Amino acid sequence: MPTYVLIRYRVREYSAWKLAYDAYLPKRIEAGLTEKHLFCSSNDANEVIILFEAKYLGRAKAFFESPELRGSMDKAGVIDTPDIYFRDAQKVESGGYHTLRRPVPSWT
Repeated sequence: MPTYVLIRYRVREYSAWKLAYDAYLPKRIEAGLTEKHLFCSSNDANEVIILFEAKYLGRAKAFFESPELRGSMDKAGVIDTPDIYFRDAQKVESGGYHTLRRPVPSWT
């Protein structure tokens, strides 16, 4: 079953953040992450929510816990502590999927 990573944070200025985010694509690919959706809040264009599919859970966790990523996010203008959720999709009898939340290490 696929594993997903949902991340939410606020940025200082979306267009500047997006340039830095796009430049980091090779690192996300190396970690086995595929962006599925990128959302901005309808109330605040600087609140970003991203859904990734993670091919390798261990690599994904290491990626999101890395000091290199934290430094890159700071430079890109992330202005609050990210909320990060790892979720497993699991087949249920109805044929649909439900997810299970896994704890994420603190960014503090």
